[in-house]
Order: sequence, then C-alpha cells, then structure tokens
Amino acid sequence: MRNLHYMSTAKEEAGSPTEQLRAWFVGRMPDGWFAEPPDVRLDREEITVVGHLEDPGTGPDTAEAERAAAADGRARKFREETREHRVEIAREAELRFGRKVSWGVICGDRKVMFTTVSVPVMTRLRQSERRVLDTLVDAGVARSRSDALAWCVRLVGEHEDTWLAQLREALRRVEEVRAVGPQA
Repeated sequence: MRNLHYMSTAKEEAGSPTEQLRAWFVGRMPDGWFAEPPDVRLDREEITVVGHLEDPGTGPDTAEAERAAAADGRARKFREETREHRVEIAREAELRFGRKVSWGVICGDRKVMFTTVSVPVMTRLRQSERRVLDTLVDAGVARSRSDALAWCVRLVGEHEDTWLAQLREALRRVEEVRAVGPQA
C-alpha cells in the first residue's frame, strides 16, 4: 500500500463540516435561486436546504390571505421550475455526503418544505413515560405513541428554543476546537 497523501500539496479544507457543506451547496446552486445564501442544516441522516425567496409584489395594505396566497404561489413556482436541477444536486450530494437531501423555501413569513425525511428512532421508556404518551393518545392529541413522542419533541423544541440554540452553539464550538486540535 502506498501512502497517497504523503507530502501532499493539497491544502486542508478550512471551516467546520457544516460550513464546508453550506459552501458546497452555495457553489453548486445557480445564482439567483435565493435572495440570500440558503440555510443548510445537517444531522446523521439528512441535509436540509432552505432558501429565502424574494417576496411577491404585494403591498403593505394587502390582506393577510392575499399575501399568504401570493407567497404560496411563489413557492410552488420555484418548486416546479427548479425540480430537475434540485434533484440533480440532491443526488450528487447524497453520493458525496451519504445523507438524504430535503429542500424548502421561506417566502414572506411562510416556510414551505418540499421534501423531508422521517426517520424511525428507537427508545426505551419507563412506565411513567409511556403513561404520558398513552394519555396524549387517549385524549386524541396523537394517533399513536409514535405521534405522541413526535408531538412532545416538537413542543420541547418550540418552548426551549433558546436553550437548544445555546447547546447547538456549544457543540459547534467543540467541533471547531476538534478541527484545529492535534491531528491523529
């Protein structure tokens, strides 16, 4: 076996994996798709790309229902016009990064996700925790324990947003420190 990287003149890629991923998508997407660089997020299974579209030309005195319809129309138009190219980029990214790609847009105050990945997650719950889920099912809040657990996760995400943002920032900082640490 030869060491193909011995005395390589290639520069190490700078930035966190998330920054590198965002840069790859920005470089891969055509100019003009979004009003600003897209928000690119990743976890173990999925990469989510959400871009801001230009607001439709509705005035400040336009009714809320009309603004919502205009934003939905703009999002639908973008989805249809970019479908083939988005699929091509997603396939390339899935091969390169080993994760599924989901797309969405924000237009005005409306967020529209075109695709998302639902991933089964195994967990062990004690009886008291299962009773919480069963109560949500019995009350009609959720159709199943799985739905009830997803509902609980969404609720925590909504009400603990600040804490979760701080936790994510701390994890990002750990990622940065690891990137500049001693190379094994």
